[in-house]
Amino acid sequence: AHGVRLFNVLQPFSVDPRTILVLLCGSATAVLVLKWVGQRWIQEKVEQARRTRDLSLERMEKQARQFKQKNPGIQTSHILSLPLVELTEKLKEGSLSPESVLYTYIDQALKVTREVNCVTDFMEGCEEQVQEVQRQKKKGLLYGVPVSIKDHIGCKGHVSTCGLVQFLGKVEEEDSVIVKVLKRQGAIPFVKTNVPQSMINYDCSNLIFGQTVNPLNDKKSPGGSSGGEGALIAGGGSILGFGTDVAGSIRLPSSFCGLCGLKPTGFRLSIRGLASPIAGMKSVTPMIGPMARDVDSLALCMRALLGDDMFHLDPTIPPVPFNEEVYSSSNPLRIGYYDADGYFQPSPSMRRAVQETKKLLQEAGHMLIPFTPPRIDYVVDELFTKGLFSDGAANLLDKMKGDIVDPNLKSQINCYRLPILVKRFMALILKPVVSHLDVSSSQICCSGNAEIFTRLVPQMEKEDALLP
Repeated sequence: AHGVRLFNVLQPFSVDPRTILVLLCGSATAVLVLKWVGQRWIQEKVEQARRTRDLSLERMEKQARQFKQKNPGIQTSHILSLPLVELTEKLKEGSLSPESVLYTYIDQALKVTREVNCVTDFMEGCEEQVQEVQRQKKKGLLYGVPVSIKDHIGCKGHVSTCGLVQFLGKVEEEDSVIVKVLKRQGAIPFVKTNVPQSMINYDCSNLIFGQTVNPLNDKKSPGGSSGGEGALIAGGGSILGFGTDVAGSIRLPSSFCGLCGLKPTGFRLSIRGLASPIAGMKSVTPMIGPMARDVDSLALCMRALLGDDMFHLDPTIPPVPFNEEVYSSSNPLRIGYYDADGYFQPSPSMRRAVQETKKLLQEAGHMLIPFTPPRIDYVVDELFTKGLFSDGAANLLDKMKGDIVDPNLKSQINCYRLPILVKRFMALILKPVVSHLDVSSSQICCSGNAEIFTRLVPQMEKEDALLP
């Protein structure tokens, strides 16, 4: 039709119709060629990233093998069984060496990632870091502890991909503040872990490094977006890891993988040096937080982080240190609780967990006070949803340019790409029909992900929904 109209317009100028046909065919061919070239470029970038990852895993294997050959008497099973608090004590007293602990966890992380695909990069500088912490006169609270780091937390000399091709090749020039503080406290960052493409997803899959699965059940997701961290720690390949959380990205993997995770209060820890597909969020505060096997590990980690190093490296962080007196106090506390927020319908296991926790706290002498979160509709609809996508997802879509959308993200991205008038029309129609969604369907709606529905809902229908 366009060709006929163009012919009618050009006919008075005596343009040969065959010329028009050639031009049209040439334009179509050019579009196809450009599309093919773009996809080929993406594929080459992805293949290069995978080769780099595979080489880093080979180096992990080589270093772990060499250490075991030189130190055949290392009791790896004993090291892996130690909780973090006990491990740090043995490291400080010298009954365990930082090298033995590091290479034990390198070896275990390698085994875990071969099963669940969670490690994306090995930090070769960890060997030098071990030597450096041993030279320090003052041993930090995390002296000699190997730690794993979520993909987009900046580490000098390594790429923070966010699961996006656009970020490949952008090597970090310096460590993020959180990594600097960890190193000053004696910790040894040794691997980076997988995330979903763009990190705005409850699963853990991207086209660069593939799908990460749950080590407790490989038919299930480890959750997202800190899914690689959850899978690695749950599989025993890390004793302490760091994720980030905007809308559950630490809490969901922790619950799916049977771990403890903490999203600190906004601006409690520095987020300087983090790569992000969405910039400028103000009403929604992303936060870095620890993930581990038990609560004592989280408390030890926060003790180490909340100190002068953090406050000096990032002056925007309020200089409020860890309050040991409050934490260690045995005085009864007044604790507010709720098992439903009036917006999302909790699963039976969630409600039961809150009630069991309430009972234990009351038996311990604390006062439990029920409350309803105020203005929950406004918080979710206005502050969170509109705050997260105040630009209509334009910034996120810009980061997706030149990328192939992961199948787990397609329906979500397609929703973002709808014209604003179409979105408003759909909202007008759907608003009277859908008021509040139950927890499972709301997660599907927020993620726009039918694949997650098939992976998660069957376990949600059981009473023990949170653990696979």
